[in-house]
Amino acid sequence: MRNKTGAEYAASKYNELTVREETTLLEFLIKAMSLTRNRAKDILTGHGITVDRRNTTRYDEPLHPGQIVRVSKHKRSNQLLNKYVKIVYEDKDLVVIEKSEGILSMPATAKQYSAKQVLDEYFQKRHFKCTAHTVHRLDRETSGLMMYAKNLEIAKILEDNWHDIVFDRRYVAVVSGEMEREGGTIESWLKDNKAFITYSSDTDPGGGKFSVTHYHTLKTSPRCSLVELKLETGRKNQIRVHMQDIGHPVLGDKKYGDGNDPIGRLCLHAYRLDFYHPRTGEVMNFETPFPRDFMKLFNTPSNTTQL
Repeated sequence: MRNKTGAEYAASKYNELTVREETTLLEFLIKAMSLTRNRAKDILTGHGITVDRRNTTRYDEPLHPGQIVRVSKHKRSNQLLNKYVKIVYEDKDLVVIEKSEGILSMPATAKQYSAKQVLDEYFQKRHFKCTAHTVHRLDRETSGLMMYAKNLEIAKILEDNWHDIVFDRRYVAVVSGEMEREGGTIESWLKDNKAFITYSSDTDPGGGKFSVTHYHTLKTSPRCSLVELKLETGRKNQIRVHMQDIGHPVLGDKKYGDGNDPIGRLCLHAYRLDFYHPRTGEVMNFETPFPRDFMKLFNTPSNTTQL
């Protein structure tokens, strides 16, 4: 029996497609493979896909003429299936995830369940010789996009150059009450007290950290408002304390809120993360939809004003 050639073996495992025009990965798969949008998304998340031999799951991955896209013909058996952590993008240096509320970014003690632990178990299952290195965090009850380094070299680059590499981090929050302004900037000094409560001051109390949050009101009603927040600094509890400062605390905030908790969770979600790839310098853009539970609070047109 004749052995398969390298090309024949590859053809049995992959569909190899050549990009002919500027497009994005999702649109390319739909057109090149005659797929529905939902089927293309299923392949992106469930099958191995490479662009010029680099793994990706990004719907909006930019494609250029001449690039080679390989689509595995078989569904991955070792993909990450976890209700708290969804992998949005992965390459040899880093992984971008969408974290659900209710899980720590990294453990404070050895036995605490965390997104880092989920990733480390996933890497082990795939026989990857790497560890998830935490380079920034989200609170346990905050959902959204996070990035982890997969080796110490990239972790060090990110830690030493975070503000040069990460150029846009945005959150969406549902806050208590009707916002008076379409937008603005909140500035203050933040410092933790002995009870680990972060408090805000107009002047440096000594050891405080200057903090800046920009906000833009997206929707408002007498009961609550949907607000986009862009961080100029990334301090602990910054958004939660700053929204409390202006009299519109985040809904569901047990620490800095006003007791208003309509959906049983902190209404804060990191929906956008843009950065330069620490190894290649490539611009990386990631965005997730606003949580459906947030939007359901604005389903009554008569009570909602679009700004």
